[in-house]
Amino acid sequence: MSEWCEVRLGELGEVNRGRSRLRPRNTPHLYGGPYPFIQTGDIKAANGLVTRHSQTYSEAGLAQSRLWPEGTMVVTIAANIAETAVLTYPACFPDSVVGFIADPSKADVRFIEYLFRYHKRQIQHENVGTGSVQDNINLKTFDHLTLQIPSLAEQHRISLLLGAFDDKIELNRRMNETLEAMARAIFKDWFVDFGPTRAKAEGRAPYLAPELWNLFPDALDDEGKPVGWITRRLEDFLKLAYGKSLPAKKRIPGKVAVYGSGGLTGTHDTALIDGPAVVVGRKGTVGSLYWEDGPVFPIDTVFYVIPRIGSVLFSYHLLSTQPLRDMNTDAAVPGLNRGNAYRLEFPQPTSELIAAFEEIASALWQRRAGNLKEVETLSLTRDLLLPKLMSGDICLCDPERAQKAVA
Repeated sequence: MSEWCEVRLGELGEVNRGRSRLRPRNTPHLYGGPYPFIQTGDIKAANGLVTRHSQTYSEAGLAQSRLWPEGTMVVTIAANIAETAVLTYPACFPDSVVGFIADPSKADVRFIEYLFRYHKRQIQHENVGTGSVQDNINLKTFDHLTLQIPSLAEQHRISLLLGAFDDKIELNRRMNETLEAMARAIFKDWFVDFGPTRAKAEGRAPYLAPELWNLFPDALDDEGKPVGWITRRLEDFLKLAYGKSLPAKKRIPGKVAVYGSGGLTGTHDTALIDGPAVVVGRKGTVGSLYWEDGPVFPIDTVFYVIPRIGSVLFSYHLLSTQPLRDMNTDAAVPGLNRGNAYRLEFPQPTSELIAAFEEIASALWQRRAGNLKEVETLSLTRDLLLPKLMSGDICLCDPERAQKAVA
């Protein structure tokens, strides 16, 4: 640590708040254009690198904001406090986010982002050890924050090592998106668009293996669905069972995933149902859909799915094609109307076709689960290395010392 020096963030580059002079609710003309607009939730979900966003600015939006360059580190100062990531493309962001543009002769921006992860709890708390998280932080927080940094060469070495873990995590995430998209595309082609049956009816060449191709009818009936398929209601395919209230005495941190309408809310030590499981938002985020590989406790703001035809894998993809978000009750607090959802209609394929889909989708899902397991291992290893690297306990310029520290 003797080769490290103490600096403040402003000594390493530009530090400024994002800019958004106008609030979105009254200014819809600011949105929908070509300029990425990064928000606090995007940063929290970024895993260190901003590679996607949920909103864009128009030319008018850009005019009242600022386009920050690729390589800017972004730090949330409101809502999700002290979450950090590095932009992988130019983007705008509001004043609830601080941007840092590193001077490349003084700092490696990915190293600085990892250093902020190391100091996250310190940044979040008014005084270290009090446990009181602030609702907001500001530029003065960074003025007072002192950072210990090594030489630029050592910064590069550290960011390359930790970045290799995060890059592989991001690659696995993208692979899983592709695997999920493949399963969705197959389901939609077979059971929503009736692609094989249409191709047969039009005399087009087969595009599936013969054993699969032969499972599809040769024509569509007067209702536009494959001949022999019967229109059934959603309740014939599955049951939406109410989640349960989680007793206080069972709220002990553990390995069981706890799901609410907003997704994963935490973990505890008791399962309500074994995985794999499908959870559907009932209150709050109406119609949200979640897949969980392991045991799960769905709380009382959600439904969990009990299949009646096929497995949970077929149920999950069936539900993904349904307008569940439109099945609101008229109550003051929006909720999924189960009766309305049950009345949704869907043509029932043969059991052989359902089994064929599940065989293909299961193989994709197994690869997905393997990627998630690898992500868990990569994340754990990275998180074990991070404090050792940022405290100087491991020096990558000294391989023998580094090996001893890891051991």
